[in-house]
Amino acid sequence: MALTKISLVLLLCLLGFYSETVKSQNCGCATNLCCSQYGYCGTTDAYCGAGCRSGPCTGSGSVGSIVTQGFFNNIINQASTGCAGKSFYTRDSFVNAANSFPNFASSVTRREIATMFAHFTHETGHFCYIEEINGASRDYCDENNRQYPCAPGKGYYGRGPIQLSWNYNYGPCGQSLGLNLLGQPELVGSNPTVAFRTGLWFWMNSVRPVLNQGFGATIRAINGMECNGGNPNAVNVRIMYYKNYCGQLGVDPGPNLGC
Repeated sequence: MALTKISLVLLLCLLGFYSETVKSQNCGCATNLCCSQYGYCGTTDAYCGAGCRSGPCTGSGSVGSIVTQGFFNNIINQASTGCAGKSFYTRDSFVNAANSFPNFASSVTRREIATMFAHFTHETGHFCYIEEINGASRDYCDENNRQYPCAPGKGYYGRGPIQLSWNYNYGPCGQSLGLNLLGQPELVGSNPTVAFRTGLWFWMNSVRPVLNQGFGATIRAINGMECNGGNPNAVNVRIMYYKNYCGQLGVDPGPNLGC
């Protein structure tokens, strides 16, 4: 009888522990806390080190260990005080977005980060712009695309760190992220983590596949109109940022920088 009671108590304890573990794995940590590999919130190395899922991660090889607060600040601090993006984009929102793409977070390299942030810097003016300048006055609706039809009164101009544009990008991006970006494209410009997630979606689908071809191929993937003499100044600026960030992160830029 006593043994049965002890077994019952142990079973209840195990069920309680399992319940708390399942709940904790949803994390939902405050922005200044790390979500550990086991789903708990904290600030020590056990939370922010190896396996850290989100927040200010510092573990070796993690996104957070490459994109430090100092690296991010060196970019955004060059934007003027009045820039809308200055109080919108944050390093933590990028890390949280990056960690929502496990394939990216588990394999990203310093050279890839240098590449990505060179384009982010150019597209947003050092994280100054959330939306494309005068974008609302431009028509980015491809009415022939029936799979992702434009919603009445909605604009699909550039938003976010890659300046996501056109209904045929907002539609599949929203599907992938579980968001109705066709019906609410403004979500990209109202939530920094969503903004970075759209940039990462485009990156994983259109840019990462050509990374091994050199930096020039990534320019072509993002804005091919700049290549082949289309806008050599823009190409040179992107290359300048890239080489700068490679230097900061201690990696070689590699070949094929131009497009």
